[in-house]
Amino acid sequence: METNPYIPYPVTIDRVVVENEARDIKTFRLIFHNAQDRKGFDFKVGQFAELSLLGFGESPIGIASSPLDRDYVEFTVKRYPAGVVTNELHNAELGRPMGIRGPMGNGYPIEKMKGKNIVIISGGFAVTTLRAAIRYLLHPDIRSSVKDITVIYGARTPGELCYKEEFTDWSKRKDVAVTLTVDNEAQGWRGRVGFVPTVVADVKPSPRDAICLICGPPVMLKYTIPELTKLGFKPEDTYLSFEMRMKCGIGKCGRCNIGPKYVCIDGPVFSLAEVADMPAEY
Repeated sequence: METNPYIPYPVTIDRVVVENEARDIKTFRLIFHNAQDRKGFDFKVGQFAELSLLGFGESPIGIASSPLDRDYVEFTVKRYPAGVVTNELHNAELGRPMGIRGPMGNGYPIEKMKGKNIVIISGGFAVTTLRAAIRYLLHPDIRSSVKDITVIYGARTPGELCYKEEFTDWSKRKDVAVTLTVDNEAQGWRGRVGFVPTVVADVKPSPRDAICLICGPPVMLKYTIPELTKLGFKPEDTYLSFEMRMKCGIGKCGRCNIGPKYVCIDGPVFSLAEVADMPAEY
């Protein structure tokens, strides 16, 4: 029997981590009230869900944890001044009950990634679903299914880099190449300095037998995609996420469409080849 897409699973906030110095980005760990519901919430990296708080509404958020994190799911949420749901969620205490509806949309092409080199590029807060992809690919049961993993991640300042402890741990591993960058020089920062597109051009990740996943603000995408094209990455092997266009999540409100495509149903993950055939709205 299929799950009713309009009915959320009951969950509870179990853990909250502040991700940035501005304290407007937090990661929420949610525990399902019923273990069977967690099994029913069978998602792929790159998908999203609707988070709801009784009396305040719901908001579409990308899933930031791995499907192999069996006991919980995590969402990294940015607080917006006019965001009713995100403001209330940021004020919520541990143990607060809420709802989760989904999973929704498509995900990153995990099956296609087997036996390939993986390049992951992100900027700012958009790293959430790519963090899920990294956690998944580095899991002991999955790591051997792909070859080299290259990660390039940037933010405006060191204080805006998310998942700092995880990126520190990943940087120490010999089976993944991690490059962190910030836009400008900052006191105490010893990593790279420069915008993500410039760093991509400098690092020169190889397009050979590679799948590239990229997610970031529009301006980052605008200037990073040409650099990937110069390096030789194929449009059909380069995948972007348009998650920020989400609204209802099931193709009813029409708020996310780009031409004939509904991002919440046909996406949010699209190949660059697919994007080339869509109207230039993003």
